[in-house]
Amino acid sequence: MGDRQRHDQLKVTTRSGPGRMLIAVYGIFALAATARSAVQIATRFEQAPLAYTLSAFAAAVYVVATAALAGVVSRRIAYLACAVELTGVLVVGAASLVFADAFPDATVWSDFGGGYLFIPLVLPALGLLWLRHTGRGQLDRTTTSTQ
Repeated sequence: MGDRQRHDQLKVTTRSGPGRMLIAVYGIFALAATARSAVQIATRFEQAPLAYTLSAFAAAVYVVATAALAGVVSRRIAYLACAVELTGVLVVGAASLVFADAFPDATVWSDFGGGYLFIPLVLPALGLLWLRHTGRGQLDRTTTSTQ
């Protein structure tokens, strides 16, 4: 199997089964976080500039993760987006608890995503696991078919 065929097969594999649900949830978060941050920045940025800037950053991460998991951009970008999201949720989550005064308004990642049923905390872990699972499974099938 050539590199191009393997790449195309990985895209299809990532978008199949539970991957479709993962992409859908990421897409919903991308739309919601983008709309929320746009309204916050446009109407009351001076009230919580750090929180609203982090909301906009989270929105960008969700957009990139959605596109990458859907196969629009590379798998490496999907891994990076999920890792950045997980790091952001952990760092912002901890900071929002330790430095509560710096967060007069919540972000998607505040309190480890508690305002969103902790989905922002679980989503990147599921994304990373799914990428690993689909990549490893495809690699196993490729290796056995060429032997």
